[in-house]
Amino acid sequence: MRQTRSVEIGTGLFVLLGMSALFFLTTQTTGGDDFEADSVFVVEARFENIGSLRERAPVTMSGVTIGRVTGVNFDPLTLEAVVEFVIDARYDQIPEDTDASILTSGILGSQYVGLQAGGSDIYLEDGSEILFTQSAIVLENLIGKFLVNAGSKDEE
Repeated sequence: MRQTRSVEIGTGLFVLLGMSALFFLTTQTTGGDDFEADSVFVVEARFENIGSLRERAPVTMSGVTIGRVTGVNFDPLTLEAVVEFVIDARYDQIPEDTDASILTSGILGSQYVGLQAGGSDIYLEDGSEILFTQSAIVLENLIGKFLVNAGSKDEE
């Protein structure tokens, strides 16, 4: 009887410790807002497919977070997703011909907007639109294309 009680208490403590570890990891990896700026300017970009891009996603350039996505909308006239984001005003010399891509952190990670600088002498400012964009790569579409190609090779 005594041994059964200690096994139950040990199992309970193990489960409690596991739940506590999961809670700690969840709070540390989600919702981390490492972007703070006193002054920002708003930029928008249009994409054919944004994948799972969400508000508050980071906007990076050369791997450094310089902004945050503030809005994701759909334009019914052009049938495109319109992504609005803010960039820290310290980075006010980003060329206007910069291109924006929707990238994924890791293989199955969250998506973010990555900027790659152009070569123009005119810079992005409040209300600018990035014209050169590359949509998200949707993993399901890639798998589907792979399976179709693999199936057509088997038939030959």
